[in-house]
Amino acid sequence: MSRKDILLALLVPCLLGFGFVIAKPAMDSFPPILLNGLRWSLSGLLMCYFFPFPKNFIKQMFAISIIGGSVQYSLSFYGLRILDGASATLFVQAEIPFGILIAYFLLGEKAPIKNIIGLIIAFVGIIILSGNPSLEGKFIGVALILSGAFLWSLAQVFAKDVSEKIGGLALTAWLGVFSGPQCLIASYLIEGNTLHYIFNATPNAWLIVVYLAVGMNVIGYSCWYSVLSRNPVNNVMSVLLLFPITGLLTSIFVLNETPNTYAYIGGAIIIFGVAMILINKKTNKQNQK
Repeated sequence: MSRKDILLALLVPCLLGFGFVIAKPAMDSFPPILLNGLRWSLSGLLMCYFFPFPKNFIKQMFAISIIGGSVQYSLSFYGLRILDGASATLFVQAEIPFGILIAYFLLGEKAPIKNIIGLIIAFVGIIILSGNPSLEGKFIGVALILSGAFLWSLAQVFAKDVSEKIGGLALTAWLGVFSGPQCLIASYLIEGNTLHYIFNATPNAWLIVVYLAVGMNVIGYSCWYSVLSRNPVNNVMSVLLLFPITGLLTSIFVLNETPNTYAYIGGAIIIFGVAMILINKKTNKQNQK
C-alpha cells in the first residue's frame, strides 16, 4: 500500500471502533434497527448528490446494502445492546477468520496451514471469551454479534468488485441510500412507534447518530472502500487488528466498563490468531511476487 493508503486505512478501525462502542448508549433512545436506519439515511443524504446513480450495479448494491448494511449492523447493534462494549468489539474480530472460510467456500481460495492454525486459535479465543461469567445468559447477544461479523465478511466479497468500478466514496454514498430506507421500514414493522423514539431522543443520542453517519460512514467507510478498491483485501484487512484496541479503550474510558480476566485472555488469543492469519497472508503474497 502507498503511504497515503496506509494512513487512510489506519483511520478506519479508530473511527469504526469508537463509533461501534458509543452506539450502545444511543440505544437508550433509539432501538437498534432505527439507529442503524437513521445513521445510513443521514450519510446517504449527505453524499449521494455528489455521485451518479450506479444504474449498472443495482443488484450488487441491493445485495451489499442488505447483507453488509441493513441486516449486519442491525444484528450487531442488537448484540451490542445485550453485551458489554468490550466483549462485543472482541467478538467482532471473528469477521477475519470468517473471511477465510468464505473465501474458501465461495472463491475457492485455499488457506495455507498457518492460516488454518490461526483460524483455530482465533475461535479458541472466542470460546474462552464466551465462557466469561459476565456473559452468562447472554448467548443471544454473542450469537447476534458473530452473525453480524459473518455477514460483514460476506459483504466484502461483493463490495470489492463494486468499489473498484464506481469508487469507494460512491459506494458508501449509495449504500446509505439503499440501506437507510430498508432499516427505517424494518424498524417501523418490528420495533414500532418510530416517531415516538425520534421525537423523544436525547440530544446526546442525536449527536451519536451524527457521529455514526459522518465519522463511521462518510469518513470511515469511504476510507475503507477507497483503500479496498486499490489494494488486495488481505493487505487491507490487517488494519482491523486496531479495532478491538480502539473499542476496548472506548469501553473503558467512555462507558466506564472494567473488562475482566476472561476478556483480556480471550481477546489476546483472538487477536493473536487473527494476527497469525493476516501476517501469514501478507508474507505469502510477497513470496509469490
